[in-house]
Amino acid sequence: MPVLPGAEPYRHDGGEVGVLLCHGFTGSPQSLRPWAEHLAAHGLSVSLPLLPGHGTRWEDLRATGWEDWYAHVDRELFQLSERCERVFVAGLSMGGALALRLAAKHGERVAGVVVVNPANRVHGLAAHALPVVRHLVPSTKGIASDIAKGATTELGYDRVPLHAAHSLRRFLRMLDGELPQVMQPLLLLRSAVDHVVPAADSARVLSRVSSTDVTESVLEQSYHVATLDHDADRIAEESLAFVDRLAPRVGEEGTAPVG
Repeated sequence: MPVLPGAEPYRHDGGEVGVLLCHGFTGSPQSLRPWAEHLAAHGLSVSLPLLPGHGTRWEDLRATGWEDWYAHVDRELFQLSERCERVFVAGLSMGGALALRLAAKHGERVAGVVVVNPANRVHGLAAHALPVVRHLVPSTKGIASDIAKGATTELGYDRVPLHAAHSLRRFLRMLDGELPQVMQPLLLLRSAVDHVVPAADSARVLSRVSSTDVTESVLEQSYHVATLDHDADRIAEESLAFVDRLAPRVGEEGTAPVG
């Protein structure tokens, strides 16, 4: 299936410091594109991949699982590390969870982690029924576009395939046990009001990681997709300052962005 206009992956070959950005479940690179472009404009090398099963139609996501999504960002991290001296990982929602696992598994290869409204579990009574219900019901209502800013929408699926949701649940349960392996500096930004991922998920992440350099920032003006919301500029600026502090050679101009 062709990729939806706006959902294309993004890459910018900049300086010796790189950032890998991971989008959320049923979403696409569109939700992180302004963030990626801000980092690229300040000389960073940026990779914002399109995860398998995303950016086309929800039926394509049904045939994928967490192993596919994680393997894809794992390869992107390796490629970015090949051309950059220091690499940071970042993500929104499930993308934040993927970034945390990259940090847990790759140690010193990851210089720092930035997560926005990171997911830690699939919530609701229905989550416990997923192993059975997914064989009876193909999908449920979508979760995209939880945004406070009027006239702004997220390019995401209007349905959630339950096979993929079940895989996400398994991934998050596994990741929870791996969080103590995260020792890198961590910047966690969470929305005060989030209709998709509750604040308890961020609290759980903060309580489980082993990082000693931790900053939590509360986004008062945004809902779940804060990267497209009123606090989008704040996320971009705080994450750039975080990278600047840990990798002070940021600022080298690179080549033109490649969409």
